[in-house]
Amino acid sequence: MCGILGVMATTPVNQLLYDGLMVLQHRGQDAAGIATAEDNTFHLHKGPGLVRDVFRTRNMRALPGNCGIGHVRYPTAGSAYNFAEAQPFYVNSPFGIVLGHNGNLTNAEQLKGEMFRLDRRHINTNSDSEVLLNVLAHELQSAAHGYELDIDAIFQAVAGVHRRCRGAYAVVALIAGYGLLAFRDPHGIRPLVYGQNETPDGTEYLVSSESVALDTLGFKMVRDIEPGEAIFVDFNHQLHSRQCAQQPMYAPCLFEYVYLARPDTVIDRVSVYEARLAMGESLAEKVRKYIPIEDIDVVIPIPDSSRPSAMQLAHALGIPFREGFVKNRYVGRTFIMPGQAMRKKSVRQKLNTVGQEFKGKRVLLVDDSIVRGTTSREIVDMARAAGAIKVYFASAAPPVRFPNVYGIDMPTRAELIATGRTDQDIADEIGADALVYQDIEALKQSITTLRADLTVFDASCFDGCYITGDIDDHYLDAVEGKRGGKGSKNDDDGDGKASQQLVLQLAADAQD
Repeated sequence: MCGILGVMATTPVNQLLYDGLMVLQHRGQDAAGIATAEDNTFHLHKGPGLVRDVFRTRNMRALPGNCGIGHVRYPTAGSAYNFAEAQPFYVNSPFGIVLGHNGNLTNAEQLKGEMFRLDRRHINTNSDSEVLLNVLAHELQSAAHGYELDIDAIFQAVAGVHRRCRGAYAVVALIAGYGLLAFRDPHGIRPLVYGQNETPDGTEYLVSSESVALDTLGFKMVRDIEPGEAIFVDFNHQLHSRQCAQQPMYAPCLFEYVYLARPDTVIDRVSVYEARLAMGESLAEKVRKYIPIEDIDVVIPIPDSSRPSAMQLAHALGIPFREGFVKNRYVGRTFIMPGQAMRKKSVRQKLNTVGQEFKGKRVLLVDDSIVRGTTSREIVDMARAAGAIKVYFASAAPPVRFPNVYGIDMPTRAELIATGRTDQDIADEIGADALVYQDIEALKQSITTLRADLTVFDASCFDGCYITGDIDDHYLDAVEGKRGGKGSKNDDDGDGKASQQLVLQLAADAQD
């Protein structure tokens, strides 16, 4: 999960990109970067940390130009804390290109070998995004007329990327001297939208991971970029679009609607907020079957992304809805944090209870999902410590039993609390009196209800069916071995060295 932006404007874009990345900060807190183009020259600044920490006044002044791209990152593929892998990436041959990527290539290792043996291109990091950039560069070289590009050649190059790359990718790129390119993988797993803004000097265009950036920056939403489609905006502000995949299909990631996206965004013409309300409606029916309604005094959401589902669930069941947890917004997402010890500690730092909402009550806690179970266990303990006499737990998503290989940094199968456990086992593990999970078909229906023709999804982390058709146990074993599975010598849940190294790195960065 990352956030990407691309802008073709009539005035300098540095502030626009900065503001847009702030809106997309929830999609990545590991690193941020901006690249702008002026007179065929790229200006690039990127670094570790939050957007507000990466960019100072001097950095912004060094980013002139009316066209640019931005990126916020949290690590998925590659080295988790190698800040050299912050994006955008740059390559100068045969055309100057800077690129930002959201997603994950599932055949990155194969492509690395092809880059070296066949394309004669060098990959300098472990990032699959750099691999994707070099594939695009090679395909542009193959499609070019000598050293000149035209619209057909650019779209032909994107078609070449689709033929070679597997997995999830939403991409924004600048091609020196030509313009802004954006495209989406043939399954549309990761989101990408674009909008426009009419000015006296011409039409401005903005491409973003989420529609909320368009709203915030004053752009009018045009539409989603279709799976397999590419759009190109030249420096004359002319927009061109073309379907570049042979057999595109809509299969967006279900987890975007459950957790990743902001509730005020719209993905593939579906309101995330309305989808989460629908999730709460169906979850209420499931709760009604397994927990006596008269045994629940209050419904309490675990902030923030579960709030719409919890609110609708409470309304459907006729049970009071209360805010029982106050969130410290200056602590990062535990989902992203490395190391079990750091995740556990951060839960207590991030959330505090409103005691009177728990004392002497039977509470139903609602969360968007349960991944490792660390957060859920700590929250149940906090509810009991605040005086709850019974603690029930409901998840707006089904059990997460499989890793996500398309750009979400989910743990190994051994670390997923639902792997090999029944619902009762999980309830016992997190200390809840009862646990209710959303059914996967109900989750899909919560989106299909809002858009009838959207019926296929990537639900691989729930059902183990990987939409690209190239993932098997051997692949998952290799991925888990590379990142260090639970109990391996690279496991950062043991002595906490990886967490300590991260803290030291951040402290050093703060002193710079």
